[in-house]
Amino acid sequence: MIKNLKYQLFTGWHLARWIRLVLGTALLVQAIATSEVLVGAIAFLLLGQAVTNSGCCGPSGCSVSQTGKQNKDTRGSSTREKRNEQAYEQRK
Repeated sequence: MIKNLKYQLFTGWHLARWIRLVLGTALLVQAIATSEVLVGAIAFLLLGQAVTNSGCCGPSGCSVSQTGKQNKDTRGSSTREKRNEQAYEQRK
């Protein structure tokens, strides 16, 4: 469990994760300086997303791909492409 947590925390740092970390830290400093609770809540949300490498939709809802390659099946146009390929194969 600890190895998995350490692996998740120290690997997979990409641009979006760094941006969340920087914005979360800046907002947390601003929230402390101005005593704003809402800004602090947003800061903790961004920091939590940066640390856990998750997106906005909960566990594995918007998680970021570790490989950087987009799966063709996850795109919206892939079903149309598959149907076109199947129709082409049937015509042969």
